[in-house]
Amino acid sequence: MPSFRLLTPALFALALCGTPPSASAQSFSDSQRGDIETIVRDYLLAHPEVLEEAMAELSKRQTAAEAEKQKASVATNAETIFNSPRGVVLGNKDGDVTFVEFFDYNCGYCKRAMADMLDLMKTDPKLKVVLKEFPVLSQGSVEAAQVAVAVRMQDPSGKKYLDFHQKLLSGRGAADKVRAMAAAKEAGLDAARIEKDLASPEVRATIEENFKLAEAMGMNGTPSYVIGRQVVIGAVGLDNLREKIGVARCGKATC
Repeated sequence: MPSFRLLTPALFALALCGTPPSASAQSFSDSQRGDIETIVRDYLLAHPEVLEEAMAELSKRQTAAEAEKQKASVATNAETIFNSPRGVVLGNKDGDVTFVEFFDYNCGYCKRAMADMLDLMKTDPKLKVVLKEFPVLSQGSVEAAQVAVAVRMQDPSGKKYLDFHQKLLSGRGAADKVRAMAAAKEAGLDAARIEKDLASPEVRATIEENFKLAEAMGMNGTPSYVIGRQVVIGAVGLDNLREKIGVARCGKATC
């Protein structure tokens, strides 16, 4: 008996009946349709693994389609993703690979992912790092992100921002305006200027820009990354991030 693995039940039935797949279902009589349904049912009961294979193939195709959609979105929005003046730029500003992280100050995974980002900056002198506030978890997250934008406005170099970022993201308890302001003061920033800048349209525009980018690329959580032209969702770990950077740099995991 020929193999019908990965055929849909309809195509399988048509093949068994010796009917070309292009034939219309309306061309079958009620009796023929009943026979086809019986054949399909009996085959699937005898070979239920076909359904698992079909679902696996469907998942594979959906993943591939989503990756292509994300790649197209990165290409369309590349200038804003990699070079927007509203991003915080760290590492090598002229690096050969740009590593963009979307994060939330109340994201537990982001806390662990921060160590990965710092390790990458320390060990990869050719890496450009861009941080984008993406407060998706709570009102406190939004408040903390707003303070972070005001910090960036006060510190274009990113040095004090990174100190603030580490203090707030590694601290205990939920992040909100109060905790963000405390972290900013510890990092040596002007609290009065932050309060003033919080009313600036730039704060709202920055967060709206980041949300639009994330939505366009199908990001639904934090941390999320754009590495070269690849979109990476979730805290995938240091080794996986290094592999993605390698692919962006030279087309393979290890250059």
